[in-house]
This record gives sequence, C-alpha cells and structure tokens, in this order.
Amino acid sequence: MLLRFLTINSPPLLSHLTNNRFLSTITITPTILKQCNSSAHVKLLHQQCTVQGLLHFATNLIAAYVACNSTPNAILLVERLTPSPSSVFFWNQIMSQAQSPHHVLLLYRRMKILSWTPDHYTFPYALKASSQLLSLSHGAALQAAIFRSGFASNVFVCNALVSMYGRCGALRHAHRVFDDLCQLGIQDSVSWNSIVSAYMCASDVSTALALFRGMTKVHWMSPDVVSLVNVLPACASLGASLLGRQIHGFAMRSGLVEDVFVGNALVDMYSKCGKMEEANMVFQRMRFKDVVSWNAMVTGYSQAGRLEHALSLFENMREEDIELNVVTWTAVIAGYAQRGQGREALDVFRQMCECGSRPNAVTLVSVLSACASVGALLHGKETHCYAIKFMLNLDGHDSGGDDLMVINGLIDMFAKCQSTEMARTMFDLVSPRDRDVVTWTVMIGGYAQHGDANNALQLFSEMFRMDNSIKPNDFTLSCALIACARLAALRCGRQIHAYVLRNRYDSVILFVANCLIDMYSKSGDVDAAQIVFDNMPERNAVSWTSLMTAYGMHGRGEDALRVFDEMRKLHLVPDGITFLVVLYACSHSGMVDQGIDFFYRMRKDFSVDPGAEHYACMVDLLGRAGRLGEAMKLINEMPVEPTPVVWVALLSACRIHSNVELGEFAAKRLLELESGNDGSYTLLSNIYANARRWKDVARIRYLMKHSGIKKRPGCSWVQGRKGVATFFVGDRSHSQSQQIYETLADLIQRIKAIGYVPQTSFALHDVDDEEKDDLLFEHSEKLALAYGILTLPPAAPIRITKNLRICGDCHSAMTYISKIIEHEIILRDSSRFHHFKNGSCSCKGYW
Repeated sequence: MLLRFLTINSPPLLSHLTNNRFLSTITITPTILKQCNSSAHVKLLHQQCTVQGLLHFATNLIAAYVACNSTPNAILLVERLTPSPSSVFFWNQIMSQAQSPHHVLLLYRRMKILSWTPDHYTFPYALKASSQLLSLSHGAALQAAIFRSGFASNVFVCNALVSMYGRCGALRHAHRVFDDLCQLGIQDSVSWNSIVSAYMCASDVSTALALFRGMTKVHWMSPDVVSLVNVLPACASLGASLLGRQIHGFAMRSGLVEDVFVGNALVDMYSKCGKMEEANMVFQRMRFKDVVSWNAMVTGYSQAGRLEHALSLFENMREEDIELNVVTWTAVIAGYAQRGQGREALDVFRQMCECGSRPNAVTLVSVLSACASVGALLHGKETHCYAIKFMLNLDGHDSGGDDLMVINGLIDMFAKCQSTEMARTMFDLVSPRDRDVVTWTVMIGGYAQHGDANNALQLFSEMFRMDNSIKPNDFTLSCALIACARLAALRCGRQIHAYVLRNRYDSVILFVANCLIDMYSKSGDVDAAQIVFDNMPERNAVSWTSLMTAYGMHGRGEDALRVFDEMRKLHLVPDGITFLVVLYACSHSGMVDQGIDFFYRMRKDFSVDPGAEHYACMVDLLGRAGRLGEAMKLINEMPVEPTPVVWVALLSACRIHSNVELGEFAAKRLLELESGNDGSYTLLSNIYANARRWKDVARIRYLMKHSGIKKRPGCSWVQGRKGVATFFVGDRSHSQSQQIYETLADLIQRIKAIGYVPQTSFALHDVDDEEKDDLLFEHSEKLALAYGILTLPPAAPIRITKNLRICGDCHSAMTYISKIIEHEIILRDSSRFHHFKNGSCSCKGYW
C-alpha cells in the first residue's frame, strides 16, 4: 500500500523504481498516466498495461506520450486504434508537435492510408505545412479533399485555405475562396485578415488597403489587432500617412493602441512615412515597450538621416539594459554608412562583434557600404572573409536572397575601392540566371564611375543579350549615361535616350533626365541638353546647374547666365556650386567683368561665402584675361590658405601669357604643398620652352624622372563610321595609318597656303624648326581629325575627345582646317569644348 501511495502522489519516484521487482504490484490508473513527466515513465507503465492486459488504457497512454513529446511512440499506438471521429483528436495533437512541415504532411498521408477521416482541425495543420513549404500542389490537393469531406463551408478550414494560397502567391485562388466565404455569409475577422495578409505578402499593398477599407464597411465587422498590424505596413509602403493617421485614431478609440504590436506597427508606419515626430509621440505614450519598439525608432531616425537622435536612443537602450539585437546594431551602422562616416560605422560593427551579436546579411551590406564610403579595402576584404565563412553559399548552387544581397554589396564595395577586377570576379561568380538588376547595376556603375567606361557600356549591352526578363532600372540607365558622358559616346547615349522614351520610365525620371543633360553636354550636343531640360516635368537644383555647366563648357557664357536668371525668377536659391558654375562659364567665355561682379555678390546678396574653388575660378578668369597682377592680389587676400588648384590656375595663366617669374613662384608654392603632378611640371616646362630656356626644361625633366612622375601621353579618340578609333602621339598602329598621314600632310600644305604658321614652341624640344614641325605633325588630335575626315560622310560633325588640354598649335591648325572642310570639328579636351567652324572657334581664344 505504501508503494501504491508513493506512486500515485509522487510520480518522480517512478524513475527510481524502474528496476524494482515490486513494480508488478502497481495498479495502473488514468491518474498515474496523467502524472508521468518523462517518456521513460510512460514506457514503463505502457509495459505494465500490456502485461496486465489493460488495453482500454491505450488512449491514456497516447495522451501521456504526446504530453511528453514522445511522438514516435504515440504514433505507434494511434495506428493500432480503430478509426473513429473522436480519436482523430490524437492525430491532430501529434501533427501540432511535428518537427517540420514535411513531417506534418507525412502524418496526414499516413492517417489517410489507414482510413482515418480528417476533421476541421486536421486540415488547417496540413494547409499550414503546405504554405510553409510553398507547395501549391499539396495545397490544391488538400482543397479537393476538403470539398469531398464536406468542410467547404467551414470558416476555420477556409480561412486556413485563404492563408495557404496567399503564402504560395496564388492570389486569384485565395480571393476566390474568400469570395465564397462572403457569399455564404460566414466570413469573420480572420477571413479578412488572411486575405489582406495574402496581398501584403505579394507586395500588392494597394489591393491590401482596398480590402481593409472593405472590411471596415461591414457593419458587424470590427478590425482587431491582427487587422491593424497587417494594414499599417501597407500604409508605410505607400507613404499613406493620412490613412495611417486614421487607423491610429481608430486604434485609440477602440483601445487597441495599448497593444504593443499595434504600437510598434504605428511607430514603424510613421517612421517610414518620414513623420518622426509622430512616431516619437506614439513611442513615448507606449506603456510597454519591447526591443522591437526601440529598434523601430532607432531605424526610423537612422533612415531619416537624423543620426544624432538614433545614437541618443541607442545610448538610452544601453543605459536601461535593453537587449541590443542585430536590428539595433544594423540601424546604427547603416546610419553612419549613409552619412559617409565609414570609420564610425566600422567602429560600431567592432563593438557589435565584441558583444557577441551575430551580423545578418543586412548588417554586412551596411558594413560594406561603410567600407566603400572611405575606401577601406582591407576592412572590406575582412568582411568578405567573414561572409564566406558564415553566410555565403559558394558551392555552385543557386545564389539568391541574402547571398545575392551580400554579393551585390561586395561588388559595389570592391568597385568603389578601385578594385574593379575583384568586383568583376564577384560578378562572374553569380550565374547569369541568378543575377538581378542590382547585380548588373552595381557592376556597370563600378566601371562607369571608376575609369572604365568602355567596359560599363559593354556590360550594359550584355545585360540585354543575356536575359530579356531583367530590364534596367533608372539607376542602371543613369550609370550607362555616365559612361557615355565620360567617353563622349553620343551615338550610344542617344540609343539609351530612345530606350528611355520607348519604355516610358515615368516620363523620364528626374535623375535620369539630369544624366541625359550631362551626357549630351559632354558629348558635344548642348542644344539637345536644352531640349531635354525643356521637356522635364519637374526640375531640381542639379537640373539647372547641369544646364549652366553645359553652356559654360561650350563657351556660351551668355546662355549660362540666361539660365541663371531663369532660375532666380523661380525663386530658387543659388548655392556655392551654382556660383562655381557661373564663374566657370564667365571664365571660359571671356566675361571678366560679369565674373567679378558675381564673385563679390556671392556673399553680399546671397550669403554664400566663397571657398578655395571659387578663388581658383577667379584666378583662372583674371589670368586668362592677362590680368595676372589682379590674380596675385586676389590670392594674397584669400581668407584661407591657397590650395593647389589655385596655384595651378595661376601657373596655367602664366603659361598663356609667358610670365616666367610668376610661373616659377606658383610652381614653387605647388612643390611646397607637395602637389607634384605631371600637369604642374608640364606647364612650367612649357613656360621655359617658350622662353627658350632649354637648361631649365632639362632640369624639370630631371626632377620629374627622379621624383617618379611621368607625363601622361596625349591620347585622342574620335567617333568614326564603324566605331571609336584611338590615337596617341606619333601613332602608326592603325590599319589606315598611311592614308591618315597622307590626308594630314595634304591638309597642312593647304592651310599653310592660307596663312597657317606652325607654333613650334609647342614641340617642347631643343631641336631645329624642321624637326619641330614634324613633331607637331604627329599630335594625337591631328591624327584623329584626319581619320574623321577619311571615314565620315561629308558635312557630318567630327567629334574628337582628348585626355589633356588641346595643344596651341593644334588649336591653330584646326581653326584653319575648318575653313577648307565642310565638317564642323567638335573637340572636347580636359578643360572645355571647342567648336571649330568656318575658320573660328567657339572659345574665342579663352581656353
């Protein structure tokens, strides 16, 4: 009796009686089975039930096994039961404890094989498993079984069906089931929540909002917590803050605002709509806040660019010992990265790692963005190693989801850190079928913005050939246009413009239109840039500045100032960049007095303090006009220390006006600032050569050689009928080299007859005049011109681009050549455009 008493009242003692020879004396009762707390105890009693022939305790044993999470043993017993409606309960319990959705569906099939009939609890378990596996075929088969079993009008089952179809992306099927529920008049709040959630999962937020409005119009239906948590993200996605406010008002009237999930959804909605004051108001009034609440605020402030507020909340979380999870850390890292404060972002990432928080894909992408912003290639490589070790799947299987997001971040980081070869390696690791538009865009952008525009356009073309299902987005098009602008590839730029118009990219997106203005202006067609500007439905400061820059580059200063006046009439406030463009335009058009007037009006009329770059523009403007004394006076009056660009502007002016003494002074100051570039040495060498001081020329060359500074070779490229041809000085590698030199020789002879005299000072060699003539004859821009004349149709514009400033002799020669040919010569050098036509140049001598 004592043993029986201890067994009933102290089940844990069973574990000490497992091998007790008196165990057979225990009387098995349902109470004993209910008090078992381990599968070992249940097995022990199961054995005794079998020995004592107590088969009527089978259901109690099943319940005991289920309670102890011993599903394999429970299944063995359930399979021996005679199928009955009351016993289906055990199958449902076992399904609820299944370790995976695959296991749930296996259990469902097993009970069907054993002739069990599922009930209205069984089907939702199976439907949920199908949705987790995104298996539409399993879900459809279950729907057929539901109809056969007579549960087509069971709201509990049909709600699960709606949810399953929604998760599998079959919105038409989901809506059909929902409509059937409405026709039967049995829909409830779960039905509405399920269909709204289905459309949210499919990112069809407009339909989700429309359904929510429909739900509120049903007089007996009232949205609940789930309804609000479903619909508020839709408001956030569309930026529908007004509707969000209305939902907020309903939540307050109904008391649902007290729910932490509703509060979090409201904070998130207001944050994503840019209403941080309202988000903070909700946050402050929440009685209970969890880590999600804090994260929503930190992320909101970070994304809104209000990093100080984000950091303040971040510190408050630390002080109040609130758990900092991966979302918190990532928000702060992303905030720093978006501001270009890469070092601070990397410092936070180190703290995150020290705290033992493991980064996710979004964290790594933010860290890579931080590395890119400061050129931290080493840290980027370390992040790459971490990604390979813990995240990336590089075993040849499909790249998708988080993997692709990280790889895209790596491509962008390597490209921005000037490691385009490594970026291309990462790009090639992704199979063409797995690349998304971001993958293509970051690689094209990397090439376009970091010196390899030819590869950018080649890859852009390949994007169309590889997969027609991926279309370039506005960022892709902008990157391709940047590449065209760098190469002055007008033909390709026009093709992209035509593509934009054909595909109606929202009536040409603002920054794509700005890139088109830039492309046309840098490709020599400023009138086309004006047409793009005129057809823009909206403009921003970049639009106006780009058009002014275009006119300035082409020496059309009056037009640049006209655009400035139009901008002012619209009450747009010019900033430092605007005035820099205006001064540049005045300088390149010889508009000295207007430039001086604008410079002194900057601070007086517009409260814009001139910076070093504005002073450099003024030195350039005065220097080109030969007013070197005034330029030097302006430098001496600068409120800040002159930067290298100021001295380069003065040195360039000294070269134009052959002022050796002032040129030497400017060069000395450049050397003191350790700004030894090939351009500065070349300018000084030119000054000495023009003064026939050959010993000083030799000294400069010696300094360059022993300082490791190499003069960049002159290179020109021209658009021919069959593509772009490139020429270096003295180039004879082209297949039409003989005809090019013969054409050029004929042109030189003809212009000499009308007054052209070679400017031998630009040969820069201490050799006789005949040799200097030969050296001038081989300059790259002259070779490019001859090739253009040979290959282009009569009267077609010849578009030449040079990597350095055009040589003075070449400028003179092209001015004369434009008298004897029908072509307009459009030459873009490193400083500006020159349009040669009928014996004159658009620069009017200001170049």
